[in-house]
Amino acid sequence: MKGTFAQSISQWVERKLGYLLLLPALLVMGFIAFFPILQTFWISLHHLNIKFANHQSFVGIANYTQLIQDDRFWNSLSNTVIITGISVFLELILGLGFALVMHRTFRGRGLVRAAILVPWAIPTVVSALMWRFMYNDQLGVVNDILFRLGVIDAYVTWLGSPVLSMTAVIVAEVWKTTPFMALLILAGLQTISHDLYEAADIDGASAWQKFFAITLPLLKPAILVALLFRTLDAFRIFDLVYVLTGGGPGNSTEVISMYAYKTMSGYLDFGYGSAISVVIFVCVLAISFLYVKILGTNVQR
Repeated sequence: MKGTFAQSISQWVERKLGYLLLLPALLVMGFIAFFPILQTFWISLHHLNIKFANHQSFVGIANYTQLIQDDRFWNSLSNTVIITGISVFLELILGLGFALVMHRTFRGRGLVRAAILVPWAIPTVVSALMWRFMYNDQLGVVNDILFRLGVIDAYVTWLGSPVLSMTAVIVAEVWKTTPFMALLILAGLQTISHDLYEAADIDGASAWQKFFAITLPLLKPAILVALLFRTLDAFRIFDLVYVLTGGGPGNSTEVISMYAYKTMSGYLDFGYGSAISVVIFVCVLAISFLYVKILGTNVQR
């Protein structure tokens, strides 16, 4: 009895000692992570536009009230939601397909895996510039291929209209980040035991039955992680849109991160720009909560 009690005390002391040893690192990480967020929120409660005067005055929630009435803010938020929703959905479908292909055993699998991952390895700015040249209305390869195939009768100005420019951004985003989605799903596929498929073969299950009864349910945690990472990344998209379209034409592809950047760096309105940044942070938190809550999947399982 005494030995058990002494062992419990020893474990309690070791656990407390572990927490104490981790405390300095946790405090430093917490300061680095949360101090900029708190400072941004504090600035968002002030009027701070250094374009006219380097004067900071407390205005409370006036910047957030202005956001509600700002049509450009709602337009940029809408563009962000459209790009995020469509691109992540397409990336999930294509990424799942690529992951299933990469998971199979065949000659040249290593080469196929490397080829699929190449778009993700290319820096985003380089990828955006490449697609901008490809979309060129006079010398672009996209127009040339479609014209030779008879899909179009004349060269199209892909980045010159709101609908086409939005489509161009989504296509470039899907091409760039689908390999990342495929890589995460492939990691989930490799955790599924092959014995389950052998048992299904004995029972006479078809390929579709094995996919919906074994593969898809057991991939749920991996799909959650992939969707969460990609949705958060897509919602904060900036560099690809900035290089490819600059938010145009007529702010038709301007995303919320770009609007915050232009407000602070272009208009030098740090109070209003900070309010936009806080909204982005809240949206990211809400997306994370909804994914975990609605899908109901334990990521650690």
